[in-house]
Amino acid sequence: MARATTKPAKAAKSMKPAPKAAPAKRHSAVDRIRYQIMWNRLLSVVEEQAQVLVRTGFSTSTREAGDISAGVFDLGGRMIAQAVTGTPGHINSMANAVRHFIRRFPVATMEEGDHYITNDPWIGTGHLHDFTVVSPVFRRGRIVALFACTTHVVDIGGLGLTPDGRQVYHEGLYLPIIKLVERGRLNEWLLDIVRANVREPVQVVGDIYGLIACNDIGAKRLLDMMGEFGLSSLDDLAEFVIGASHAAKVAAIRELPKGTWRNEMRIDGYEAPVDLRCAVTITDKEVIVDFDGTSPSSPFGINVPYCYTEAYTSFGVNCVIAPSIPNNAGSLEVVKVLAPPGCIVNALHPSAVAARGTIGHMLPDVVFGALHQAIPGRVPTEGSAGLWNVTLLSGRGRTDPAHPYAPGSRAFDVTMFHAGGAGARPNLDGLSATAYPSGLRNVPVEITETVVPIVVLQKEYRQDSGGAGRQRGGLGQIMRIKSLQDAPFAISARFDRVRNPARGRDGGGNAATGRLSLGNGTELRAKGVQTVPNGQTLIVEMPGGGGYGDPRERPAELVAADVANGMISVVVAAEKYGVVCDTDGVIDDAATAALREAAPGGG
Repeated sequence: MARATTKPAKAAKSMKPAPKAAPAKRHSAVDRIRYQIMWNRLLSVVEEQAQVLVRTGFSTSTREAGDISAGVFDLGGRMIAQAVTGTPGHINSMANAVRHFIRRFPVATMEEGDHYITNDPWIGTGHLHDFTVVSPVFRRGRIVALFACTTHVVDIGGLGLTPDGRQVYHEGLYLPIIKLVERGRLNEWLLDIVRANVREPVQVVGDIYGLIACNDIGAKRLLDMMGEFGLSSLDDLAEFVIGASHAAKVAAIRELPKGTWRNEMRIDGYEAPVDLRCAVTITDKEVIVDFDGTSPSSPFGINVPYCYTEAYTSFGVNCVIAPSIPNNAGSLEVVKVLAPPGCIVNALHPSAVAARGTIGHMLPDVVFGALHQAIPGRVPTEGSAGLWNVTLLSGRGRTDPAHPYAPGSRAFDVTMFHAGGAGARPNLDGLSATAYPSGLRNVPVEITETVVPIVVLQKEYRQDSGGAGRQRGGLGQIMRIKSLQDAPFAISARFDRVRNPARGRDGGGNAATGRLSLGNGTELRAKGVQTVPNGQTLIVEMPGGGGYGDPRERPAELVAADVANGMISVVVAAEKYGVVCDTDGVIDDAATAALREAAPGGG
């Protein structure tokens, strides 16, 4: 039973201080129009910045999945604007990362042509596979702004992208904040270290060059804009953007009911189930999300650094309270995230964190469960949430000794970005095979097949995987994958929702759980590196999203259309929706009327 109170959540627990947004200044109508035009132009600048990274990226994660972020910052490290292209985990965590960079390298010491880099999980975006690059912009010899961008690289050495590690030191090359380029001169020593530590040096170093190019183009377009509008500084524009966004977000919060609401969700975890608990407190000017009571850190690599928890939690809140307000330091400031140090969503160094997205992507669903109690009818049901990315490995030492590497076969590392179903929405079905909340794109199988020797024998919607409801949950996918080599390969699994499904809401049914197996029927673990023996087929069955509302209230015509389109089976149509029809979607009206009269709701 939900219990609303007016008592605020416990304060200042593992919450990083953020610079306060300045109060919005009074501007004339003409000034506001001019600033709005410049703001829109700035958004186009950072979007082009992001597209440069996509177009110059070497790895499929960058150029196909869009696992990136890009943005422009003021000299205090406050994000002024971000590109729409990118993921919340990169964008919202990058929003805080720039302040770490300027503490290490103060703005006054930066020089034209400098670029700085790190993949520190507690400073950047939560695991070693993400590089963040920050670059100063100079106009007429004076620094005026900072650009930052992030991308996920295909390999960073160590154990690889697997939750099997016990410390971050097992997980690969760890770079502190360091100069990548000094006054236009590339740090070749650093790149040599990267090449020597990764299995795909061409792709990884190519993506680093893409990060540099991304910020360089952003800087060029910003300088063009400043020249066009006669700006010698971004200070006034930054204050307008940040102040206006903050004021708009506070105004939206004031329209919400006040109090505290709680929710909890159990997910699979690695060695034991994980309980995610939150209390969401809405005040007159902010939303506080407290994860007190959440499970402690795991000895394996599913832990989440605080920066990533903050990123996805604030994204979930902002999706509900004011999704149309652009993301920047002002709009982000109104969401405060608290998490006890040492819990699984505030893991401390040197915890293993490679698969932090497995749990981090669940956080919006946890928050939605609390917000639904406060503002019913505005949030979706739980979805598959965590990505079902298929990371395939081949090479000496990558497979089980019982199925050793075959000399002469090709070694490779590749991640195929794919997703299960999203939760149903209050007035719309859930999206199928859609990566929410990450927003990453499914990578076409043909792209993967051109870069590594595998073939995808099947890729289609997984029938009956979406939860039944007035609004049906989104469907997951089923994939069958086989090697083209006469050799075994391995999968590094980081999957959840295998034992604990996405739950429905307001009478809606739970979704189907996921499953990982071989063609011979052998069931594989949902997490960890495992071998696919030579000649065997890997089968990946992805979970769906929960249903919303009583399934019996779904129009029979929509149920029949789902049957005709292969989304649900004839059996599920009858058992859960009370609709009798054939595989072509032709309804038996008399049988349906009788069944709906007698059938229980839910799924």
